[in-house]
Amino acid sequence: MDYAEFTEPITGDYPTDPRLPIVTAAEARQAVGYLLLLESLDVTPRGRAAGDLARDLAGRLPAE
Repeated sequence: MDYAEFTEPITGDYPTDPRLPIVTAAEARQAVGYLLLLESLDVTPRGRAAGDLARDLAGRLPAE
């Protein structure tokens, strides 16, 4: 293989339509609520981990 083969810019056709998020902000907020509920119902380390995940995710959501 030739080194120049790896240094060529990558080109391609990309869609112009706007991309949809994997989940919407409303769906993410609902997931945070479920994770917090799980934390309150599960006193094991898994419940605490759900709460930690909920707080991390909530901190990444846009304020509305």
